[in-house]
Amino acid sequence: MNAEQIEQLARALLAGRLSPEQFAHRLAQGGFADLGEAKVDLARPGRCGFPEVVFAEGKSVEAIEKIFRTLLDHGADVLATRMSAEQAELLGPRFPQGQYHPIGRTFRIPGGRQAAEPQVPSGRVAVVTAGTSDLPVAEEARQTALWTGAEVTLIEDVGVAGPHRLTASLPTLKEADAVVVVAGMEGALPSVVGGHVCCPVIGVPTSVGYGASFGGVAALLAMLNSCAANVTVVNIDAGFKGGYIAGLIAKNAVVRSQGSWVRDQQSV
Repeated sequence: MNAEQIEQLARALLAGRLSPEQFAHRLAQGGFADLGEAKVDLARPGRCGFPEVVFAEGKSVEAIEKIFRTLLDHGADVLATRMSAEQAELLGPRFPQGQYHPIGRTFRIPGGRQAAEPQVPSGRVAVVTAGTSDLPVAEEARQTALWTGAEVTLIEDVGVAGPHRLTASLPTLKEADAVVVVAGMEGALPSVVGGHVCCPVIGVPTSVGYGASFGGVAALLAMLNSCAANVTVVNIDAGFKGGYIAGLIAKNAVVRSQGSWVRDQQSV
């Protein structure tokens, strides 16, 4: 652990969010919990802003349960991605406070992070889909952004084949700190959105499309070649990455604006 992380633990101890035993245990762990099959990164919130996220695909239910309990014991809000309905069915009774989203294949359990920071605004994220076939990836992005604490608006089915549908949603998009645009086929929508807003636009190409879409490669290349300067791109079907980055952008935008407001008040 570095000095900043130890200071955060000390503040949590003084605030009563950690017992002396928990404080000593976390110091002894050195920032991670060794579960044998997994080493859970407990210091990630101090380094990266949010707790570790669990990629459920390929993991046993028992391994996921151990990781969940470790994160919850350390006050983290739990998020798992790419969870099957079968995994969720077994984990649900063990974590009755958890919420499984079958379309986005995410599992979320509220922990202690948001309760410990009730005063912190979350920022605004908009998630936009080109078509309804893109919804599973978009829901993964939405659930991830919600987990970061952001206020999230989902705008569905506004692809470039009907541009008037997007126009009706522009007032909402212009209020966002970051916009996630999920699109398959030719992947044109992020460029169109990018030309209308002054915030970062995160393009998420999907594997939706006919043969020449090459499983999302066509959309990926189109987004990478966007002429809209505020468009950046994540991997094919990577709704989690799009939602995470958008949530981080939104959080930092609010934190920095708060800092500026505090400095302005102090100078008055």
